[in-house]
Formats: sequence, C-alpha cells, structure tokens
Amino acid sequence: MALVSFHACPLAAPGQGKSGGMNVYVQQLARSLGNLGVSVDIYTRQHPDSASSIEEIGPGVRVIHLPGGDANAPMEDLFSHLPDFLEAVREFRAENKLTYDAVHSHYWLSGWVGRALARDMDVPHVATFHTLSLIKMQSRAGESEPIHRQRVERELMADVDQIVAFSPHERDAMARLYDADPDHIELVPCGVDLDRFQPLDQEESRERLGLNGDKVLLFVGRIESLKGLDLLVHTAAQMETCQGMRVLVVGGDDGKEGEAARVRQLVQDLDMDDIFDFVGRVDQEDMPLYYSAADVCVVPSFYESFGLAALESMACGTPVVASRVGGLSTVIQHGRTGYLKSWRCPEAFANSLEMIISSKRLQDSMGIAARKRAEDLGWDQVAERMLRIYQRSPRKVPCPS
Repeated sequence: MALVSFHACPLAAPGQGKSGGMNVYVQQLARSLGNLGVSVDIYTRQHPDSASSIEEIGPGVRVIHLPGGDANAPMEDLFSHLPDFLEAVREFRAENKLTYDAVHSHYWLSGWVGRALARDMDVPHVATFHTLSLIKMQSRAGESEPIHRQRVERELMADVDQIVAFSPHERDAMARLYDADPDHIELVPCGVDLDRFQPLDQEESRERLGLNGDKVLLFVGRIESLKGLDLLVHTAAQMETCQGMRVLVVGGDDGKEGEAARVRQLVQDLDMDDIFDFVGRVDQEDMPLYYSAADVCVVPSFYESFGLAALESMACGTPVVASRVGGLSTVIQHGRTGYLKSWRCPEAFANSLEMIISSKRLQDSMGIAARKRAEDLGWDQVAERMLRIYQRSPRKVPCPS
C-alpha cells in the first residue's frame, strides 16, 4: 500500500502546530495494516523536524519524507507545491522500482497527488478526506475555504474508486453537497489505541498531575476557532459548582496566536483565572493520565469529522459531553457514554456537565459503557475493515501473504 499524507506527517506530535487527529490516524492505520502483513509506505513532505528521509515505524511500514516546496510554507500556500511533491514521489518510485497494489490518500491535498499516483500504476485510489471545505463553511459563520479546495474535493469524489467516510453525517454531506455517489462511500469510524488509552485510577492520576480534590473538566485539542473553546469558558462561568472545579485545557494553539489570546482574555474577563489551567501540548504517552483524572471530557466543537479526543477519553473510561456535530454522534452514545448537545449554548452544556459531576454513580456507569464502546473501535478492527475495502475496490487488490 502507498498512503499519501502530504501535509500531515504521521511522526509529528499531536497538538503541535497543525498536527492533530489526522497525524495519529495515518500512523495507527499504517501500523495496524503492517500487523496484518501489508507492506506500507507513507509519503509525506519534508519538514524541519524530520530526522531522516526514510523512517521505519513498524514491521514493513515506512515514512518517506520528500521535497514538497518550502518546508515552512503556510497551509494556504501548499496547493502550489503539489506538482513538486508528485514529481518527487514519481522519482523515488522509479529509482527504487516500487509498485503498489493501491493508493490511499488522506485529505484533499493528498488526494490530488494520490489520484495521479494511482493512475501512473493503474491501481485503485481510495480517499479519506478527514475534513471537508463545504461542511466547515456551514458549521460556523465566517469560515472560508479556497475555491480550488472545493473544486478538487468535488473532482476527487467523482473519480476515486472508493471514499471512506467516518460517519453517516459525513457520507450524507458528501452526497448532498458534492453530488458524490453513495454507493462509492464506505463507512469506517476512526480507531483508538486500546493498549495506550485505558482506564487508570482517578485519584492516582490526579495525584501525579498535582490536582487537588476539585471536580475536573478536560478539553483536548488545538486552540482554534472551530474547536469552540469559548463555549466551554462561558459554560464553566454558569455552573453553580464552578468554585470547586478545575478546567484543564490540553493542546497547543493554531499557530496564529489570535484564538488562544482571545480565549485567555475571555477567561480573564469572566474572572475564571483560578479555574482554568492552560496546560499546553502533552505527549501522547501522558494523555491517559489527563483523561483518567477528569470527571468529564468536553468537546464543544463546531465541526469534528470524527472526534479522536472523545474516543480516547471513552477508552480511558471517562464520559464525554459534546456538540452533536459530524462524527461525534457516531462515537458517543447519548445518555449512555455521555451526552450530545444539539444546541451550542452554555445552559445546555452546563446542565449535562452538572448531572455527571454531581453523581458518582452516573459517572461510573457512563465510564464503564464508554470503555466498552471504545473496545469496538480498536485500530486492528479498523485496519481489517479498511483492508476489505481495498480488496473490494473495482480494481482487485490481492490479499497479503
């Protein structure tokens, strides 16, 4: 398999710059495919933190860094660098006499490259978009996306062999907004590392993190406008129990400083400095401590294609209160593993949060159900389903030996 992840290196640390759930997704999918006996090359662009051009990350799984324009180019300029990256991939293939049985591209930028690469070899092209421009623009007033992104997404949906969507919401949006053929869309939700993300003792986790006996709410994600962190600030300010509560914000900013500064100013304006703790980026191996220490994980996003933080929290036995958007409604079982809120208003979120943190019995029962739900979404199961999709594509992919 050739996986194309042009702008999101799977080795980049989540929460740093634009790194996030997609980076984790590509790495974990590739590793799990490798465990099934599939040889995988992941093509991504060179970046300042890449240790070498080729890095092996598992049996038969390699990350290949190739030139793709200025390594420090802003996101909005990356489209113009795609031809250079495609040429670098073609040269690497030719020099190393590489062929693949299928190409799986991730995000629209990668899809542009993956389409050409698959045509070169006359093999199936499978695409996962992760986020879509038209859904983003509908999710929040003021969001804008380049016209060429919308055009490329529409073209890809018309000619790829198979599209992988994370949720029925995403599949239906593809059909409605892009005229995609539903028969060419397969549903495969995101996965979670069940060995890393598992329940830890709450009191021990809090002690290791230096937390006292307060109730703990947790936010995990980049501080950018679509994540809706300001809603959590307003929600906490309305909660009657806020004086005995801590809110941990885990994740870096979007690299523009504007949203992070705006949220911090809002915290000050609402006199919530003693309650909010901006932790910054946390290494993946330490994240189970934060999820396990929390009473509830809050995901107030305007748009989430799948909501990896919610799934990781559930795997750690911590219930989730989230916006009813995108893939979150597929991951979270309302009233069983947490609550989904159709209205993005502080009163609605505060009501559900107070219900959970005021009842240890409810919190525990939701936590048990959350872990059980997550166990159905381990990466091995995801990789097996993905392999079947590759094999069912119009141009047959052979089974691994």
